[in-house]
Amino acid sequence: MLYTIAAVLIILWLLGVVTSYTLGGFIHILLVIAIIVVLLRVIRA
Repeated sequence: MLYTIAAVLIILWLLGVVTSYTLGGFIHILLVIAIIVVLLRVIRA
């Protein structure tokens, strides 16, 4: 479940970078959230 959420957030961030369409810092906030989710998953495993 957490990996799915992280993957979706990373894909959204990459789309934002590739298309140069960023909603302020929103895309970068998504990236930070995705990294935090992955780290929490690794720590708990």
